[in-house]
Amino acid sequence: MKQSDVPQGNAFRKPQLSFWQIWNMCFGFLGIQFGFALQNANVSRIFQTLGADMDTLPGLWIAAPLTGLIVQPIVGYLSDRTWTRLGRRRPYFVAGAVLASGALLLFPNVPVLWMAAGLLWILDASINISMEPFRAFVGDQLPVRQRASGYAMQSFFIGIGAVVASALPYVLAKYGIANTAGPGEVPDTVRYAFYAGGAVLLLAIGWTVLRTREYPPETLHAWDEAPPLARRTREAGIVRRNAAIWLAIGIAGIALVALRGWDRQLYVFAGLITAYGLALLLRSGMRGEGAFTHIMDDLYDMPPTMRQLAVVQFFSWFALFAMWIYTTGAVTSVHFGSTDTTSAAYNEGANWVGVLFAAYNGFAALAAVLIPWMVKRWGLRLSHLVNATLGGLGLLSFAVIRDPQWLLLSMVGVGFAWASILSLPYALLSDSVPAQKMGVYMGIFNFFIVIPQLVAASLLGVLLKLFFGSHPIYALVIGGVSLIVAGLCVLRVREPARQPAVATANS
Repeated sequence: MKQSDVPQGNAFRKPQLSFWQIWNMCFGFLGIQFGFALQNANVSRIFQTLGADMDTLPGLWIAAPLTGLIVQPIVGYLSDRTWTRLGRRRPYFVAGAVLASGALLLFPNVPVLWMAAGLLWILDASINISMEPFRAFVGDQLPVRQRASGYAMQSFFIGIGAVVASALPYVLAKYGIANTAGPGEVPDTVRYAFYAGGAVLLLAIGWTVLRTREYPPETLHAWDEAPPLARRTREAGIVRRNAAIWLAIGIAGIALVALRGWDRQLYVFAGLITAYGLALLLRSGMRGEGAFTHIMDDLYDMPPTMRQLAVVQFFSWFALFAMWIYTTGAVTSVHFGSTDTTSAAYNEGANWVGVLFAAYNGFAALAAVLIPWMVKRWGLRLSHLVNATLGGLGLLSFAVIRDPQWLLLSMVGVGFAWASILSLPYALLSDSVPAQKMGVYMGIFNFFIVIPQLVAASLLGVLLKLFFGSHPIYALVIGGVSLIVAGLCVLRVREPARQPAVATANS
């Protein structure tokens, strides 16, 4: 897109973009979600094929949220401060796309479990390098009044990309590609699906890079519509005291897990608390400027809207992570009656999970078309409550339905929740974040996506073992309740007051 392609409005108010300009700027998400959906629908299957048991799956999946926790705020901070001939966010689109495509090509060929776990770290980090700037990109390019539509467009492409990616092994099997393999070998259906994913991801992001342009930082500052951030008072003594409390809790948790022989996955939960205490302690003793100090200060000064949305995100993503980890185990064992990864029944069930994941993403694409209408009629908060509740009921229904065909109906609710989770919280957030910090705050917001996934990875396996006989279907029940709670919590979120656009480019 050339500069002349951009609508020219008031010199100090961000112009609206046309439908096709929004389409082009969001198209890359089709590729990102193609890779992400292949990961979600098939990684548990690959891990089990390589010898992982049900109790260890959450720990193996920990790579996905942990890399996001580290990568996204750093990439956001750096992209806020980047300006090149390629722009502000697009250099990160390109770097992430190249790395993620390579990881997708390698993933189905790893021979042993530990290599698959390591490659998941690389794959997820690469996807995050591209994905985080895409979230900030919408905030950069669109005025407040178009942001809900922009994030809904991203949800549309997420749905379309995931439909094709999730269903691809099933479709390939229908065309005669081998869907079973020997012990420790990934079937050709999965292998070829990952190859296709690498190509689609690279091409889709390339389209956005070539067909969009970016506003320079000084122009974005002049058009900023967000209210100013309030700087909270910092007292080094209070920060150190809080750091000591978090460190003490975390270290005590690690000691209890070691001394009492509790499940090792609880080390993740205790380690997360310890890491936060250590980060606070390091910040209290630092005086210079740098990425770490800026990110910690921005975390401390986050807008009130972000604090309210953090609770919503926690329960939403706890539920989603439970679904991604345990749907394959739940459906293959309950609805197809097999836990033997070499059996035809297990692999038929695993392929059906791919179809179900494709279905919820397809319904998400439909929901993305309806969400702008819902927001106009009901507002952001009530729309999100309705969609999250539909998703919760969808997950709960897995415990009641026995015919796997009827699980497609469950996925209607899940799809509406997924589309809403990927759009409406970001619309609420971006309206309250200043332009010069859009990237870093989108990265920090990812904390509240990652932390619940780390908690889920730490606790779900333990909860299932202690209370539910390690039956994975109950993880979906827990997820359903969690989604309904998330919907109720959004009613606490306040939408920020609108500020007038800055009057001069130099202010």
